[in-house]
Amino acid sequence: MIKARGYAAHNNCSGLVPFSFEREEPQGGEILIEILYCGICHADIHQYKNDYGSTQYPFVPGHEIIGRVKETGKGATNYKKGDWVGVGYFIGSCGHCTNCLNQEEQFCENGILPTQNGKLPDGSITMGGYTDCIVVHENYVFAIHPKLRKPEAAPLLCAGVTTYCAFQHNQIRKGHKVAIIGLGGLGHMAVKFAVSFGAEVSVLSSSYSKEQSSKDLGAHNFIITTNQAAVNAASERFDFIIDTVSALHNYNMYMRLLKRDGTFVVLGIPSENPKLDLRLLTSHRRKITGSFVGSIEQTKDMLDYCVQNNITADVEVIPPDYINTAYERMRKNDVKYRFVIDMKNL
Repeated sequence: MIKARGYAAHNNCSGLVPFSFEREEPQGGEILIEILYCGICHADIHQYKNDYGSTQYPFVPGHEIIGRVKETGKGATNYKKGDWVGVGYFIGSCGHCTNCLNQEEQFCENGILPTQNGKLPDGSITMGGYTDCIVVHENYVFAIHPKLRKPEAAPLLCAGVTTYCAFQHNQIRKGHKVAIIGLGGLGHMAVKFAVSFGAEVSVLSSSYSKEQSSKDLGAHNFIITTNQAAVNAASERFDFIIDTVSALHNYNMYMRLLKRDGTFVVLGIPSENPKLDLRLLTSHRRKITGSFVGSIEQTKDMLDYCVQNNITADVEVIPPDYINTAYERMRKNDVKYRFVIDMKNL
């Protein structure tokens, strides 16, 4: 067994505290990774708070992992000791269902194995990346190119691939008018990808303070949603709206900003079900769709694209003992735009 150290929540209200546990030695095809950086995702907070009703404690979050290969198990040939690698939202799938065979493992019909809060065959729970090490089968590990700055690359494994796949699946390209709701971890990546794909990009926000930041990221327009005149002026303007906000908000207001045949893409998931006036869909033949993290191949494609186009996340690197403060700041939208934990300081 491998002794591991990290941070865990033992309930939904007492915060994360230092935690020691054991991981299995790498078996056939598996590798042991020394974790050096791990991003903080809103899903970490939702699961810590048990907002989805499925959290199992002790809960060790973390699925935006960057580290070095420390040891390889028998038969693992893709990586060698010292290689920089990453791990994302899931570390297992059945491999034989229709979706897995079609390289859509994230939609595995038998259920993916999440990096955090997932149930292993022996009944134990997966412990995520807020730790000093992790053991993962090499098929679910990604090479991190030397050109990618390591802390800034960590959020690509979730926020990056989630937004990238939303654009790719919906074939958003040059000439499309795209609006991004929210300028957080997902939102700022959505702006970067939309701009790089050649779309005309607008940021929709309730805070005037986000205007300059939006333009610094490359957005062409900024619409303040607390100004009814500005919202009315944007009516039926957009081909696509990418919604990255994970708290309840006025979906009906945003739906009115879509053109006929426009598409509303849901990425952020609130803990409560939203209310939607379905007449806003039928009256203009609008569509609403969702997107999830990418498959193994899509994640590799996204990482290659980021290398070629010099795209990484904007991050604030923090020590592990700052995690609870970071969670509080995230609830107040006080981060530009992703916290990344420096696990070397455990």
